[in-house]
Amino acid sequence: MINQKFKSRIIYRKVIALSLFSIFYFLFSQNCYSQDTIQRKKIGLVLTGGGAKGFAHIGVLKVLEKAGVKIDYIGGTSMGAVVGGLYATGYNAMQIDSIFHDTNFDELLKDYIPRSSKSFYEKRNDELYAISLPFNKFSLGVPIALSKGMYNYNLLTKLTHSVRHIRDFNKLSIPFLCIATDIETGEQLVLNKGYLPQALLASSAFPTLFSPIEIDGKMLIDGGVTNNYPIDEVKKMGADIIIGVDVQDGLKGRNSLKEATKILVQISNLQMIEGMKEKIKKTDIYIKPDIKDYTVITFDKGQEIIQKGEESALKVFDQLKKLSSETINYKAQKLSVTKDSLDVKRITINTLKDYTHAYVIGKLGFKRGSKISYDQLKTGINTLDATGNFSAINYQINELINGDDVNLNLIENKNKTFLKFGLHYDDLYKSAVLVNLTQKKLFLRNDVLAIDFGLGDNFRYNLNYYIDNGFYFSFGFKSRFNQFNKNVVTDFNDGNLFSQYGINSLNIDFSDITNQAYVQTIFAQKFLIGAGVELKHLRIRSKTLESNKTIFENSNYASAFSYLKYDSFDNKFFPKKGWFFDGDLQTYLYSSNYTNQFNRFSILKGEAGITRTFYKIFNLRLQSEAGFSFGEDSVHFLDFVLGGYGFNTINNFRHFYGYDFLSISSDSYIKSLATIDVEFLKKNHINFSANYANVENKLFSSGNWLSTPRYSGYAVGYGLETVLGPIEIKYSWSPELPKGFTWINIGFWF
Repeated sequence: MINQKFKSRIIYRKVIALSLFSIFYFLFSQNCYSQDTIQRKKIGLVLTGGGAKGFAHIGVLKVLEKAGVKIDYIGGTSMGAVVGGLYATGYNAMQIDSIFHDTNFDELLKDYIPRSSKSFYEKRNDELYAISLPFNKFSLGVPIALSKGMYNYNLLTKLTHSVRHIRDFNKLSIPFLCIATDIETGEQLVLNKGYLPQALLASSAFPTLFSPIEIDGKMLIDGGVTNNYPIDEVKKMGADIIIGVDVQDGLKGRNSLKEATKILVQISNLQMIEGMKEKIKKTDIYIKPDIKDYTVITFDKGQEIIQKGEESALKVFDQLKKLSSETINYKAQKLSVTKDSLDVKRITINTLKDYTHAYVIGKLGFKRGSKISYDQLKTGINTLDATGNFSAINYQINELINGDDVNLNLIENKNKTFLKFGLHYDDLYKSAVLVNLTQKKLFLRNDVLAIDFGLGDNFRYNLNYYIDNGFYFSFGFKSRFNQFNKNVVTDFNDGNLFSQYGINSLNIDFSDITNQAYVQTIFAQKFLIGAGVELKHLRIRSKTLESNKTIFENSNYASAFSYLKYDSFDNKFFPKKGWFFDGDLQTYLYSSNYTNQFNRFSILKGEAGITRTFYKIFNLRLQSEAGFSFGEDSVHFLDFVLGGYGFNTINNFRHFYGYDFLSISSDSYIKSLATIDVEFLKKNHINFSANYANVENKLFSSGNWLSTPRYSGYAVGYGLETVLGPIEIKYSWSPELPKGFTWINIGFWF
């Protein structure tokens, strides 16, 4: 009996325990079910394109986070894709705000390549020509777009470092898609897989501004052409509620369509406007920032546009708070940004027809087995881009065991011939139009032939044939012809002619033909080191002298030379940072000896400079240079000659403020220069310069180079940076002379 009661109690307790467990389980499962399936509806965010107007998306995101709204899916187009893609990666609104604030959009739109990423040949190319056009079968072409978008691509690659190995966008912190347009079919393409930076670049490739992006064999441009508000696509992802942010323009009247970008946007919007009416009806919370006073390129007004986005979202704050009540414990994401680097285990390059694997690796500047930063990766890509040999540069960071594979897909530029143009005026060579013909791959895979013609008051030419082997030995041949007519106060003979004929100036016709063959390479990945041989013909005549002395130099010279160069200035004419060094040794071995005064001699010269910027607009540049000849006493037509400013220096002609062109000559000199430059408005400069020099024969042997400077000069000027090159006007004076000089320089120097 007792045993039976005991068993009954055990059974009773088991039933009670089972019942309680069932009740708790039911309540818990119901709560989870109702929270996740019934009460917790999925929220999708749709972001339109609109260029700089897309900054408003950041303001909206700030308010969404403030309201506690959890976004489950994101779909975007163009700028909406970029903002949405970064948010889906894990950045919060404040982080994206900081990213856009720190981005130089002028450089982004221009596809800016730092000068430090360019070879010496490419630096010269960029600092000589204002216009470059493809030339094929005697027909001029135009570039497919203003920019290849490489600046943007490098930036997006760095920003998405944490998800660089993800190829399914549903696996991002927030599932994401963006829209691009197939330019060949006119159809939209939904991008929800692949390499995220590439997808974002394709979606935002605004026609004519950025080149089309090739993905899986399709040529893609801005998704705004076909679908600027991908609401249906976000609904298909699983969104129950849609929050839409619309920053696109409505149709504008003729008075507002006076800029190319506005017309292109209008064309893009023509078919979008009608479709938006139905899409707005499908949108649960529609946000339309008041940004009609801004354009797609007013990136300088970014903070104002972000504020407009916040204001528009605050108008629907109560509706947003209702959504957040279902995610009480939700906290806005924040991506932990750590110091990034890539462990390059492999570099994969597609098969190229015209350029070798070694050439590409040499330009990249790193090899497999290297651990590099994204800045080093960007520098390598910029160096490749600067060659102009590739119409498109696509790359991905793929996952390998314990490292990364840098996978390069390079599309070789089919344009091998270019016509380039420039314009210049200075007070020595006077006015000239520069016409250049450049031919790549003329004889060899890596060669370049460039011929410049200066057509104007003084005809000039410059021919350069160069075989570029990157970090390996490169070879080249140069030929140039320069001529000018000028009244000068030097006779290239220590004043002997002036004393002999009782004159104090000469009107000379100067001509110089120089031919060089050389070999050069990159040393320590920074310095350019080279050597070669030179054949020069120098002719100087003057009508100032009596007939039998009209021509006082007409000789050929043969010499050998070597050089070492380094240049990290960010701008040749108005540098803000960097330093440079240029050293040269030249030995003259032979002359046809027109004057019967030639003996073998050598010239050693060098210059160095550094520049620093303070408080963003104040720049200080310091420069020193020196040179001297050694060996037997010889002719003086190749001496150092100082004076003037703004002309392309050849031989041993040097600039010097305070003195007119070609005023001071000797076989040795030392000079220092200091310049204070103030960029008081963007690309507008006011500067003051002071230079000092000692110039005399055998200067360093006599020890006088340490004495108080014999020559001094000063200059104050205004400079403007333009697409043609610098436009400068300077007034220069010296306390040693009774009058000053005004010099005007227009365009790049050549």
